[in-house]
Amino acid sequence: MVEELAQADAAIAACATAATWPLPEHELVAALDAAHHLEQRLAAVKLALVRELDGRGTARAQGASSTAVWLRERLHLTVPAARRLVDLATALDNSNPEVRQALADAHITLDQARVIADTLDTVHNATGPKAADKAATVLVDWAGQFDPTLLRKLGTRILDHVAPDIADAAARAALEADTRRATRDRHLTLSELTDGRLRLTGTLDTETAGLLRAAIDPLTAPTGPDDQRSPGQRRHDALADLCRLTLRTNELPHHGGDPAQIVVTTSYDNLAGQLSAGTAGTRVQLSAGTLDTSLQLRAGNPDTGLQLRAGLPDTSLQPGAGTLDTGLQLTPETVRRLACDATILPAVLGGTGQPLDIGRQRRLITGPLRRALVLRDRGCAFPGCDRPPRWCDAHHIHHWANGGTTSLANAVLLCGHHHRHIHHSDWTVHLASDGHPEFTPPAWLDPEQLPRRNHYHRRT
Repeated sequence: MVEELAQADAAIAACATAATWPLPEHELVAALDAAHHLEQRLAAVKLALVRELDGRGTARAQGASSTAVWLRERLHLTVPAARRLVDLATALDNSNPEVRQALADAHITLDQARVIADTLDTVHNATGPKAADKAATVLVDWAGQFDPTLLRKLGTRILDHVAPDIADAAARAALEADTRRATRDRHLTLSELTDGRLRLTGTLDTETAGLLRAAIDPLTAPTGPDDQRSPGQRRHDALADLCRLTLRTNELPHHGGDPAQIVVTTSYDNLAGQLSAGTAGTRVQLSAGTLDTSLQLRAGNPDTGLQLRAGLPDTSLQPGAGTLDTGLQLTPETVRRLACDATILPAVLGGTGQPLDIGRQRRLITGPLRRALVLRDRGCAFPGCDRPPRWCDAHHIHHWANGGTTSLANAVLLCGHHHRHIHHSDWTVHLASDGHPEFTPPAWLDPEQLPRRNHYHRRT
């Protein structure tokens, strides 16, 4: 198969570089049809490969928490897109062979195949395999006339055609199946844009959509006749207000040993310069600490759910800027505004009163030591993982039970899955010469055993 795909790749590459402007219109249309057919055929091949890899457990064997996460790293997909790919591959594998063949023959599209697979699953559960086989034939035929949206609507009454005697009961079952599907497909994706902003996308189930509207609608009204914000901007600001209100409740669970909070990191020089520049009404006070390596600061209102961490200069920051624990950067003006109403804690990079090596006195990595670890790793350090610090455990590189010390030099942040994986696999971890963790894969995965790093949390 690899050789055949390579030949197809070469042929498509030749088409990709060919000029389209000399073609007459009828050839352009024919070429578009041919490209579309190839796309569906390749989709069928891709789904078959995904299903086989998922069935073999390749992803977990290579250290990923799921096939979707492995596909995200391997094919540079979003996790929701990768999960939908795995789900469809599984559904088609368990579905009527007629549907798989129709996709392979380019008689249906990938989106139509998804609709048909979902509908057949409902029919099979309601009436059994015989009616599902009849429904497959009808739906594949309808796919030649209707787009996926109309096909899904028609599919809700498919039993009127294949099993009219139980159609009403099955309609109720279909509604329940739609509810289960909505629960399965619910997701929220935060995608970082190149300028540090986030694109928020997702699909909410009916109940959650109602909750969001109930919470956000009262905050979206214009503040007065001079409010020039668009409806989209008002919804954005309402979501920000909702998050602030939630953080101030102090009822959110702790994550990774820390309370739910915004964490902003900046250098000492940045913070001192911003505060000395002055903002009216600031309640931040600087207290004892050594200015070269660490800073001990306590001030502000702890109920705001905000921390500012100040320490050694961070070469990844723009002058005067700050960065959230998610890796997103803030302008100096934003950092200064947040400092007006914040609890300020040290970054704990060494110095008086901030021990980074407590030897064998204590096993757990908490308090200042954990904050230093978060500042260094910024999330799960395992290659390809994007889990944030609050989802992570502190792992002893040289196990504490075997004599390892509790220190920054012997610790690394790992999410729950990769913490378990590193304990039960042949992967090893060490700190490189620059003090950042590197992971060496087992020889069966990489014969050269080249060390790997996580690039999700730190810009190169």
